[in-house]
Amino acid sequence: MTDGKKKRLSMLDSLAAAGAPMATPSMMVTNRALRSARDAVDSHRIWELDPALVDDTRFRDRLDPGDVLDLRASIEANGQTVPILVRRAPGEAERYLLVYGRRRLEAIRGSDKVTKVRALIASMDEDAAIRAQVSENTARRDLSYIERALFARELLDSGFGNQSQIAEVLNTTKSAISMALTVANGIGTDLARAIGPAHGIGRPRWEALAQDIATSGENIAPLILAAHTAHAEAQLVEGDAAPDASMLAFQAVTKLIARDQQPEAKAPPAPSAPAPRRLTLAGKPAGQVSRSPKGLRIELSVQESDFLAWVESQAQEVIEELHARWQRGA
Repeated sequence: MTDGKKKRLSMLDSLAAAGAPMATPSMMVTNRALRSARDAVDSHRIWELDPALVDDTRFRDRLDPGDVLDLRASIEANGQTVPILVRRAPGEAERYLLVYGRRRLEAIRGSDKVTKVRALIASMDEDAAIRAQVSENTARRDLSYIERALFARELLDSGFGNQSQIAEVLNTTKSAISMALTVANGIGTDLARAIGPAHGIGRPRWEALAQDIATSGENIAPLILAAHTAHAEAQLVEGDAAPDASMLAFQAVTKLIARDQQPEAKAPPAPSAPAPRRLTLAGKPAGQVSRSPKGLRIELSVQESDFLAWVESQAQEVIEELHARWQRGA
């Protein structure tokens, strides 16, 4: 094997070993997927392809692929040091499907100085390509919990395999995949993408959020708006002090749900009015006196209409006399 060929093939070996001081079982699975990709590479050379000929039809496994502007500037200044990996598009001899290297491809597509993307071409099927995609990402940085949950659901919905097969790809257990699918369905793709990866948020808090949404019947639209608002506010902070926008978005969503779930403060009950007091004349019912927040009400119900007329005419004097007696304490 020539030195050039050894150098080209070692690129994928380097990716397989990146960030792995110990060969854990999950990393061994990752290494095998990357080495399988390496073995499938056309070893004749590193190709320089027109970026327009590379289609990215992969499952989306990252909520925040990162800004490519810095990467574009680096490639324009120093060249593309690490090639992307593509495979030949079935039935289209002149087109390719991206296996991994999305940010590098996007950076070059947006450049007016670099017109070709350096690529390794591998012969692999859809299953092998997905395994290589996940393994390459895992070798660089673990997917966040919600990213893995959404990716698992997308794989399941697409018919890639059952829960056991998806668990193997993501280096986890079937029960963990089952719970992740429950969380993904509870959160929903739109809200999850609005929040972002939130690498500091683990399984328990995502599970709690999904449960809160289910029990509260919360409308998703205000939650999405709260997440977008948090991202916009985070962008106003520049420099090293800039917070993780997705973490702030998660906190904003959970805070909104907690606020909406608090029971409304009930107004204190109005004091009950005392029961009406009966009035009598000569031992017979003559009416009643009732008290309400608005005042005092006296009702007379006697048969003597002349007496009622007299009381009506004397009401002012009677009230004044009663008031004077009250002031004297009589």
